[in-house]
Amino acid sequence: MFQSTIHRPVETQGVGLHTGVHTHLRLLPAPPDTGIVFRRVDLDDFPIEAHGHNVARVSYATSLMKQGVLLSTTEHLLAATYSYGIDNIFIDLDNIEIPILDGSAEPFLQLLDQAGLRRLRRKRRYLRVLKPVEVLEDGRRIGIYPANEFRVRCYVDFPHPLVGQQQVELLVNPDSFRQVLSRARTFCFESDIEPLRAMGLIRGGSLDNAIVLTKDGVMNGPLRYPDEFGRHKALDLIGDLALVGLPLLGRVEARKAGHSLHTQLVSRLLADPSAWEISTAQHASARSHRTPEFATPASAD
Repeated sequence: MFQSTIHRPVETQGVGLHTGVHTHLRLLPAPPDTGIVFRRVDLDDFPIEAHGHNVARVSYATSLMKQGVLLSTTEHLLAATYSYGIDNIFIDLDNIEIPILDGSAEPFLQLLDQAGLRRLRRKRRYLRVLKPVEVLEDGRRIGIYPANEFRVRCYVDFPHPLVGQQQVELLVNPDSFRQVLSRARTFCFESDIEPLRAMGLIRGGSLDNAIVLTKDGVMNGPLRYPDEFGRHKALDLIGDLALVGLPLLGRVEARKAGHSLHTQLVSRLLADPSAWEISTAQHASARSHRTPEFATPASAD
């Protein structure tokens, strides 16, 4: 029922997936109603709020920009923070990109475990979806629909023997995120590596921070889950949905979507005030505070 922040500062460091830069990252407690705020300590603590109005580029990662100051690859850290139930936090970093670490959200969850959770004396506010909002593009689609809980359903389909059609559905809370999605790593196809590098991307990519799929197998197995690819796409989806700026009460369905459609949905939702309302915790359904059942079927609907 109340807002939260972390109990103590924690930090880590690592390489950015796309830029290859080395970044020191520090998480710090924040007061009520702060939200999730990145601060570029190399630029006089310049703040960039984790919000849809700051979305910049979304090709192979979600980047934020404010007044020309850029921040790249936010989705894994945002997925961990958002699913953990943290309302207010300062995320300090001294470079342009969040460290990729092992390519999943698990290292960020471990960092948050070290930090601990502290309740604040301010009621939590939710963004409750009131009517459907959808985005369709070239056979891909994503939509958000009214619900008294935050549930996601993510479907992917890649023409590869280890991927194919995979579907992941869960009610998002700290336990389900940790057990189902947190360890799923980012991935790419071996055939895409040189074209991506020619575009100036994946300069920090390696076999230690991404699954690399060969023509008919995986270069750096074993996989952590048979449907690790679908799980990671669901992880990315949650990280991008965090950009609504408040805990969600809504059901999201994504079919062959990616960062571009995810962030378009966030923008379209926020641009239509008739599609949502702000609700305090006392008006939220008790179902959203329970540890639910969750499923991860590796098949198409």
